[in-house]
Amino acid sequence: MFRSVEEVRNEIGKIVGFSPPFRVTQQKVDAFADLTGDYEWIHVDPVRAALGPFGGTIVHGYLTLSLIARFASEVFRLEFESATLNYGLDKVRFPAPLSTGSLVRAKVSFTSITDHPAGSLVAVQYILEAENVSKPVCIADTLLLALSVSDPAR
Repeated sequence: MFRSVEEVRNEIGKIVGFSPPFRVTQQKVDAFADLTGDYEWIHVDPVRAALGPFGGTIVHGYLTLSLIARFASEVFRLEFESATLNYGLDKVRFPAPLSTGSLVRAKVSFTSITDHPAGSLVAVQYILEAENVSKPVCIADTLLLALSVSDPAR
């Protein structure tokens, strides 16, 4: 748990931790398809996908990316005096596909802190690793906005 931006600043460039492994099942992929309307066969048709380029279904990129919310809460907590908000993404890449049924985990690092008119921007990098895959399945550079206590927008 980090109680201040200064505590986070001391961890810049270090690995904060690893999330527990999480298995992405076909049921979860199908539920994501239902939610988003993305029914591409490579994600939801195991029979057809078995004959495709990956030998089975693969997880949607945006489902893979959304796991960051889960992994963040499992790896670190920011308990600042004021609120911390999701500010956005700087860069996201999917170097390798995530096969449905695989275990995936995140390696998490704080990469920088910069001033913002409303407080401080904390840059966090997530490298998602899957079992039996040599490349990451996702690399995401994210931004959290730690509001200053005196922020008039609160």
